Amino acid sequence: MENWLANKSIVIIGGTTGVGFSAAKAFVRNGANVVVVGHSPESCLIAELNLGGTARAKQGDAYHPQTTLDAIQLCIREFGSFDGLYHVSEDTSEKQPNIALHDLTLESWNDTLDLSLTSMMLSNQAAVRAFLGMNKGGTILNLNAAFTSPSSPNHAHAAAGAAIIGFSKSIAASYASKNIRINVISAGSSPDQGEYMEQLPGSVAPGELDGTAVYLMSDYAKFTTGQVLTIDHARVLVDGQF
Repeated sequence: MENWLANKSIVIIGGTTGVGFSAAKAFVRNGANVVVVGHSPESCLIAELNLGGTARAKQGDAYHPQTTLDAIQLCIREFGSFDGLYHVSEDTSEKQPNIALHDLTLESWNDTLDLSLTSMMLSNQAAVRAFLGMNKGGTILNLNAAFTSPSSPNHAHAAAGAAIIGFSKSIAASYASKNIRINVISAGSSPDQGEYMEQLPGSVAPGELDGTAVYLMSDYAKFTTGQVLTIDHARVLVDGQF
């Protein structure tokens, strides 16, 4: 098996559970060193034990400005390099109910944007600063777990998903000349679409994103930046959004 990520050292925000942990295992299988960041000490310990000697885990909250910087410093200290960031944004759709705009509170709005968007801005900012400081290129991959149909009744969630795409494309354009690539995987769901939608899984399984993540973090994607790959079991198509 070819090691697509050999000699690469990657930080994964949200890398101790779910999609992020699945990606960490795929990255390690493809030759990468990884630093995974998670909320709880327990998930960090379990992740580090399962990932083996080429992985380190760090506890922290992504919406704290120092968290990603500390993880990057750990990556450089332990593995001698920092080559990429994979930000697995938290899916807030289950935590935040579908509240109509006229009932939406400022607290609910801010919570959704902090978890989905502000945390991503902070991690991407730390990665870009690190790449510029080391005078080298690098790769950033953002998982848009807030991706949803424009017809979603969760207005804060829909706004965050659209903002993640716009933010990522904007910084991709700004830093392309520095050989810093930024891409997005959009994976999510839309409102119930009847019998056809009921035949599809309720959500994208974590492992179904691994191949895309490995490719976009690898040198095979060295000319790919500012792109959004949608992996959603055809929900966008079923919803009539082409």
